[in-house]
Amino acid sequence: MAGRASQRKGRAGELELSRILQGYGYPVEPGRAVSFGSTPDITGLPGIHVESKRAEQLRPYEWMAQAERDAVRFGDGLPAVFFRRSRSPWLVVMKLEDWIEMYRKVTKSPT
Repeated sequence: MAGRASQRKGRAGELELSRILQGYGYPVEPGRAVSFGSTPDITGLPGIHVESKRAEQLRPYEWMAQAERDAVRFGDGLPAVFFRRSRSPWLVVMKLEDWIEMYRKVTKSPT
């Protein structure tokens, strides 16, 4: 039963995050329900592979490893983990070099 509850919580998180990103004007779509990794969690955020997590126990390195594998598999951009705990705001984790690559595209690079 815990597995099913976890799947529901994860799916609810994907839908919630999709609505938030859509509210910012991005044409994102959540993946299929219960796809078991056959589709990305969220598509439509150009240049970013979104790994969505709703969890109380934080495992950012494990999640990032999954995001990196899936970013290669789906070829949809830099891996980023979007996550939140219950009653907490959404946060985003990226590898520093990926964040720098993205940041340099929107600012004048020092190099």
